[in-house]
Amino acid sequence: MNHVPKRSEVSKENAWRLEDLFPNQEAWNDEYAKVKKLTSEIADFQGKLKDGDSISRCFALEDEISLHTERLYVYANMHHHEDTAEPTYQALSDKSKKLSVEVGEALSFITPEILSLPVDALRSLIADPALAKYKRTLEEMLRQKPHVLSKSEEALLAQVGNVSQAPGTIFGMMNNADMKFPKVVNDKGEEVELTHGSYIQFLESRNQDVRRNAFKAMYDTYAKWKNTLASTLNANVTKNIFYAKARKYPSALEMSLFGDNIPKAVYDNLIAAIHENLPLMHRYMALRKKLLKLDELHMYDLFTPLVEEFDMDITYDEAKKTVYDSLSPLGEEYRKALQEGFENRWIDVYENEGKRSGAYSWGAYGTHPYVLLNHKDNLNSMFTLTHEMGHALHSYFSDASNEYRDAQYTIFLAEVASTLNEALLMHYLLEKSTDPKEKMYLLTYYADQFRTTVFRQTMFAEFEKIIHEKAEQGEALTPQELSKIYYDLNLKYYGDDMVVDRDIEMEWARIPHFYNSFYVYKYATGFSAATSFAKQITEEGKPAVDRYLGFLRSGGNDYSINILKKAGVDMSSPEPIRQAMSVFEGLIEEMEKLTAAK
Repeated sequence: MNHVPKRSEVSKENAWRLEDLFPNQEAWNDEYAKVKKLTSEIADFQGKLKDGDSISRCFALEDEISLHTERLYVYANMHHHEDTAEPTYQALSDKSKKLSVEVGEALSFITPEILSLPVDALRSLIADPALAKYKRTLEEMLRQKPHVLSKSEEALLAQVGNVSQAPGTIFGMMNNADMKFPKVVNDKGEEVELTHGSYIQFLESRNQDVRRNAFKAMYDTYAKWKNTLASTLNANVTKNIFYAKARKYPSALEMSLFGDNIPKAVYDNLIAAIHENLPLMHRYMALRKKLLKLDELHMYDLFTPLVEEFDMDITYDEAKKTVYDSLSPLGEEYRKALQEGFENRWIDVYENEGKRSGAYSWGAYGTHPYVLLNHKDNLNSMFTLTHEMGHALHSYFSDASNEYRDAQYTIFLAEVASTLNEALLMHYLLEKSTDPKEKMYLLTYYADQFRTTVFRQTMFAEFEKIIHEKAEQGEALTPQELSKIYYDLNLKYYGDDMVVDRDIEMEWARIPHFYNSFYVYKYATGFSAATSFAKQITEEGKPAVDRYLGFLRSGGNDYSINILKKAGVDMSSPEPIRQAMSVFEGLIEEMEKLTAAK
């Protein structure tokens, strides 16, 4: 076990340079005082937002307050993440969170006040040249107006807010705190307690008995609580339907898509295009069965590595070089920005005591983005590096090309830039690889991403759609009904080469994403859009690269679906999903060839 250093022992070149945000604590304190002062001034606009001049001045002040608050918040929390046990930045983080809440409350009158204007008045504001900078904000308000209720109704809905969080909170408590799993025998023959964390490790075991026992223990436990868990999920569906009706949306699904202005066709097309390509998933399952040399492929055999662990020891410097080389199809402008990030300490590289786990890209408008890693010298960490730099460079190009208000891109777009980098890295590694064992390792790594990110998430998305539609039609979602729907979907998605074990019918009960309704489809669309971009870039070259850089520069200056369409990926058609599927098919063919050559 390597020694995990204290934060004070981390070398400068491996730590991010937060001085680019604030040179010192004093500068942070000055900006904090400034935000406090500006926040008290915004109240002067209350009750006066009726004409172009007052609205323009109010928006300008709102932007200034929001931008400075964001900078304060990001700096305090990134310092806090360096060592979460360190009290100075714990306190600073709390202070910045309190300020954000305070600012949110101070600014909360703006939207409702403008929305209370008649539709004609809103339209003339949109046409007012003095407000050209804020045209999108005003158009968005006009779009939302039919779903905004009267002042007293809105106040009532705000009070229901706390109650509406109950299903997710109860599920979280039950799933993370109260649910206890039995002991199961591991690879070494020892009896150990099954936990959420260790479950995947059991499923990755080479011993099928170990996998089966962990799988059964997991779902037997959920089955014991099926009535409670069905009631919790039901309550969440009921809550969604209540809000959809209260806010005058045709359905809960359409309400959830409305925020990003995503047409319902995008959701429906995703499911239809994946159904069309289920034979590929079935073919991959047949190959998995063959590679694992199993008479029967079961649901608990899905995570078992298909090839002996292939050790790829990749230092951070090697990872940076490989990522840099793999992104050469994106051209010099992109790679110059990437190099800038590598050389100018945007990245906090290694683990240290108390450092926040995982990885992310973050930052504030007006300064370059930052990336937090906990780098290990392996393939996974190299993919994490290119993924997070994809996010960082999306922000970098977006911030450079847009005003503050238009620079924020949606979650619907966020995963495209990061996943595209992963696709190009994978393409590069596969092109370069000469060792059949290494090649097989890479192919299975990539094929499993299609299985888990596109097929599995689409199956989840379809489950959510079915249960909401049934509830909207007045049908009861009993545990038996939920299990039947879920089991039938598994049969459909995995095909005849898979023994779909009965226990899997309880899996709906352990998916936390079902409490963040209609969210998971974005994983599948983002992955498909990125794969489609990668295919266009590798096949067409410069014209596709120019379109893609245009996508990065768009930030959030239009609706997500339009931004992608302009760049050559039309998510309202099944085409990008089909392009992604043709890449998946290519992987399966390569794997089949390598298997036949053995």
